[in-house]
Amino acid sequence: MTPVERKWIVKQNSGQEETVSRLSAELGIDPVLSSLLVQRGVTTFEEARAFFRPDLSSLHDPFLMKDMDKAVARLRKAVNSGEKILVYGDYDVDGTTAVALVFSFLRRLTARIDFYIPDRYDEGYGVSRKGIEWAADNGFKLIITLDCGIKAIEKVAYAASKGIDVIVCDHHLPEDELPAAVAVLDPKREDCQYPFDDLCGCGVGFKLVQAYAQTEGVDFEQLIPLLDLLAVSIASDLVSVRGENRVLAHFGLRRLNEQPRKGLQAIINLSNLETSHVTIDDIVFKIGPRINAAGRMETGRLAVELLTATEDADAALIASKINDNNNERKSIDREITREAIDMVMSGNCIASEYATIVYNPSWNKGVVGIVASRLVEAFYKPTFVLTKSNGFITGSARSVRGFDLYDSIDKQADLLENFGGHIYAAGLTMKEENLAEFARRIEEYVAANMNKEMSTPVVEVDSVLDFSHITPKFFRILKQFQPFGPGNSAPVFLTENVYDDGNGRKVGPAAQHLKLDLIQESQPYHQISAIGFNMSEYFDHIKAGNPFDICYSIVENYYRGSSTIQLRLKDIREREDVI
Repeated sequence: MTPVERKWIVKQNSGQEETVSRLSAELGIDPVLSSLLVQRGVTTFEEARAFFRPDLSSLHDPFLMKDMDKAVARLRKAVNSGEKILVYGDYDVDGTTAVALVFSFLRRLTARIDFYIPDRYDEGYGVSRKGIEWAADNGFKLIITLDCGIKAIEKVAYAASKGIDVIVCDHHLPEDELPAAVAVLDPKREDCQYPFDDLCGCGVGFKLVQAYAQTEGVDFEQLIPLLDLLAVSIASDLVSVRGENRVLAHFGLRRLNEQPRKGLQAIINLSNLETSHVTIDDIVFKIGPRINAAGRMETGRLAVELLTATEDADAALIASKINDNNNERKSIDREITREAIDMVMSGNCIASEYATIVYNPSWNKGVVGIVASRLVEAFYKPTFVLTKSNGFITGSARSVRGFDLYDSIDKQADLLENFGGHIYAAGLTMKEENLAEFARRIEEYVAANMNKEMSTPVVEVDSVLDFSHITPKFFRILKQFQPFGPGNSAPVFLTENVYDDGNGRKVGPAAQHLKLDLIQESQPYHQISAIGFNMSEYFDHIKAGNPFDICYSIVENYYRGSSTIQLRLKDIREREDVI
């Protein structure tokens, strides 16, 4: 299958040249680095100092969040009077880390506490009637929802009918009507004046804990051990790594590397990661998927048990089980991806002209979102991967840059039992008899609303760079731009006219990756290693000694205790001046 060709767009600092030059002089750094700062809105020495030196003292007062006073008062009453408290969260990484964080804090204050994670297949996303009934049957008087609940109007009313109060902690966009909970904590509420509205669900849970600790005179230092969970959540939930999230992620990563909780240490060990060198990328690609696998393949409760384990042996045992879940998930994911691609290539899918829609009633519901992302990579169209569960067609959708997937689904709401999500990712459920009409309408909507620019995948390049700039000092400062993520992505550079030194090879279990040692033609003595994942189709051109251009990020590669600078290739473009 021919890879989708990407358009390279180099960012410009038009009109900011003087600012770039001044910052470079004031900070004593390469103009390329000061240009990266300006792109991120950092234009003064003071702003640069705040950017490079995050400080926990800059965290916002949690009581600036609407309803925080009500939430703390109700939680304090429950703790002081010995009421049973249930911490309730979603089964993904954000939900399970949020539950682990709040549960870890509260269990030091009361023994009358438990947690609940809904079953992905039996209960689905969010607050469920089954969960409320379980809480009522077991005598709980207060439920704290995390990473869910903002749309649970009927469920919160049902809980009230059972004599259960609810504190909602969520970060998803509310609808016009809020649930009638004793407190609704969500920085995206229209009437909430909290200064930062892109917290993850775990972040909202942390603000509740921070507020309670302030009220009870608990020193902030006692909250530091919770920050490793926040780093995992921020990275995995793809919220912006700016403002308060940047501070929390910075100190969370420090905690994760210096003194992680037992469950995360067990996952780090099983992932073969370098202890004390765990990065945001490691969380996104190694730690997060393993935590997610528990809810996809078995139960999200396992993830919380891992993240709240207090004994090394318990943590190792649960981590091993979750690792097995992840290996099973990867096997199923690969098989379904292969089947789905075959469907599209052979024309046996529901739709493929403007959107990709594939359906197989036997596919595992827990991996359809991952498969949808892979199909977007393969065909670069809005994608729906559907299966059957509990008598309904259900599945996940993923979008391409600039196309509002949520709106496309919202327009077909009359055909759906329920749906949720945002511009780039969504989930939906419908009756089987509505599938054909849904597919027809989605194709029609995409055809009318997706332009050529949206149809072309883009590599956004921060700066053109010669290899001579990549010095130890340059890289040392570049590392201080971390943690990376949305809003502060790892810088992408473009270098033209490079060659492999002749030792390039294919690596990986299926020889699908490239391992190269690159030389820029204009600087033949400055050699640097590079890795290109899933780029083996370029091998023959490169091996023949032909020149090419590359887009890449610069990473630190750890191997057997030693550290080297490596280019992680994003894209390769063969040059026409072939030998």
